[in-house]
Amino acid sequence: MEASTQQIAEGFQCGYRVFEKGSDPELVEQAYRASFERGKKEGFYPAVLLLEENALEWLTEIIGEDYDRSEIISACGENGKEILKEYIKDFMEDMEVFIGEETEGETVNSFSGYVSFHDGTLAADTLLLEIPVKNPWEIIGYLPMGGWNDCPGPEDMISICKYWYEKYKAVPAVFTSDVMEFYAPMGLNGIDCLEAAKEHYAFCCDRVDQGTRSGKLSELAAGLADSTVWYFWWD
Repeated sequence: MEASTQQIAEGFQCGYRVFEKGSDPELVEQAYRASFERGKKEGFYPAVLLLEENALEWLTEIIGEDYDRSEIISACGENGKEILKEYIKDFMEDMEVFIGEETEGETVNSFSGYVSFHDGTLAADTLLLEIPVKNPWEIIGYLPMGGWNDCPGPEDMISICKYWYEKYKAVPAVFTSDVMEFYAPMGLNGIDCLEAAKEHYAFCCDRVDQGTRSGKLSELAAGLADSTVWYFWWD
């Protein structure tokens, strides 16, 4: 375990568990799901955080005395849907061509953001945090990722997370320096998969542009139909 791992974990002032670099990622997934169920009774939401070297400076800042997570939480608006609509205007021009006619897509039911591409183990020390929030979107107050390239900033992120929880019951679950994954135990909660795919693209255009074979929205939609994990990566 890296020397900074425990310091960062304790800085969040909540329950936590450490999984060391090189461990079996499946253990993290199992622990998250157990914690998710337990949190319903005990009043917290779990979140998984990969402690990459390039994330340590950011993490040190958000557990410092000068960071006030309540500012982001209290500023959360009811405008997540409107934010996504504005984003989508910037990315989509010829909608009909972009949607495509794909009928197959990748179904995702396991987290992968913390898995090493080289050997399939944990890419770095990983924390499972049990964050004492009433609502899952408030996790963003503790882990205010975003604000670079096309990744939404924390102020937009928390509003989008609130909107998605109310619409899909999806919760922010995994955080790395450039990946965010949601746990959606109810899938799309009865929502049309193409509608959901449009929102995913607005949130993270790389999800289609670099995360599908065809580069078409219909491929993402086909995969979302049976997925319980939503994966987003910002290049």
